[in-house]
Amino acid sequence: MTAETPGLAPVGRDTVQDRVYTELRRALIGGLFAPGQVLTIRQLADALVTSTMPVREALGRLITEQALEMLPSRQVRVPPVTMGRIEDLLRTRILIEGEAMALAAHQISPHVVASLRAIMLEWEEMRAGGAGESVDKEVTLNHAFHFEIYRACGSSVLLPMIESLWLQSGPLTRAAIYAFSEAGANDAARHHHDIVEALAAGDAAAARASLVADISRPFAYLKDKLGKGATK
Repeated sequence: MTAETPGLAPVGRDTVQDRVYTELRRALIGGLFAPGQVLTIRQLADALVTSTMPVREALGRLITEQALEMLPSRQVRVPPVTMGRIEDLLRTRILIEGEAMALAAHQISPHVVASLRAIMLEWEEMRAGGAGESVDKEVTLNHAFHFEIYRACGSSVLLPMIESLWLQSGPLTRAAIYAFSEAGANDAARHHHDIVEALAAGDAAAARASLVADISRPFAYLKDKLGKGATK
């Protein structure tokens, strides 16, 4: 993936401002932009097949949401991977998503549990397919799995908070997936299976603990990688 071809889908002319914002938001959550990547309005407008004005406005909204940052040079970039950012995001995600997971455990329906099992079956089939499957697929399934649970937690207040955290975490999560691949590390599907079983049993403590193990793993890996790079 290059800065010129960030994998964005073209948007139509109707409600173009919101659609540009939604598409850039989706791209950030999915990690289509790398940590530290500089984004130019012209390149994004070309990729989205739209004018520069809605892109400029969408970037402004995303800067306000701390998903992007404005540099002194007035360039816009994805925040880079730093130890402080990793620790801050992880700590906040554990607090917010952990609470949503515990709430879901007390009221999740058999239908949602069945949906989670179906997602995990697709995940396992993807992993069995080997190198032919893309990182995009893994990112998509991971998002689908977690938000199937969070939507079932019954809190309309927690959900947008979680979406904001994923918006800020997307580039880091994707970087971790690539790091795992480079190191030949196994995926974290076991944590997802543990979450499903805990939810099916209505065990809020076990569900929360499995979630913490799941979301801590990529952040811990990035911290280790960043630490090793600093000592070289």
